[in-house]
Amino acid sequence: MQRISLVNIAHNLVREVLHPGDNAIDATVGNGHDTLFLIEKVGPSGRVFGFDIQQAALDSTWVKVESCCKAGESNTSPGLEYLTLIHASHAYMAENIPVQYHGKISVIMFNLGYLPGGNKTIITQTNSTLTAINIACRLLSSNGMITVIAYPGHHGGDLETEQVKNWCNQLNEDQFKISNIYSSENNESAPRLFVIRKTH
Repeated sequence: MQRISLVNIAHNLVREVLHPGDNAIDATVGNGHDTLFLIEKVGPSGRVFGFDIQQAALDSTWVKVESCCKAGESNTSPGLEYLTLIHASHAYMAENIPVQYHGKISVIMFNLGYLPGGNKTIITQTNSTLTAINIACRLLSSNGMITVIAYPGHHGGDLETEQVKNWCNQLNEDQFKISNIYSSENNESAPRLFVIRKTH
């Protein structure tokens, strides 16, 4: 069975709620694809914060954004002026996001697992991921959105995915709307996308 692209679905959902002048967070910068996407949506007057524990990920993301802006591929030039990359775990978002942005973040994107093309032994950890998603809910604006792509099937991935699912199921239904999208229909070992919408 052909898998659907959860990244594309996440981007399409984000497009519905993210607008120029908004604020967004890429909680797991990785290779910078989501970061660049967010910059293109919030520019030229918004702000994007990106987190990663690997300096190599932050460096490659900065180069990616810089090259796209110079090449005119992005309508946000100079995008680097409103991108803040932070070398820290996403579990420390609250401490690293200026307080004036708390409660005013429109979109927060998570892409869990390991850095593609990087060291596969460095992965997102269940405890820090749950802490980060909990903080993300507090940073989110009314009608804001959190997307979390999780990957069962690698070491630590099954537990992390299950714990994220359980955490989402415990959210207050009066405040949050949750949806769960599989990349392969009803396949528990397939990657999945959790979408958390703050209703007010």
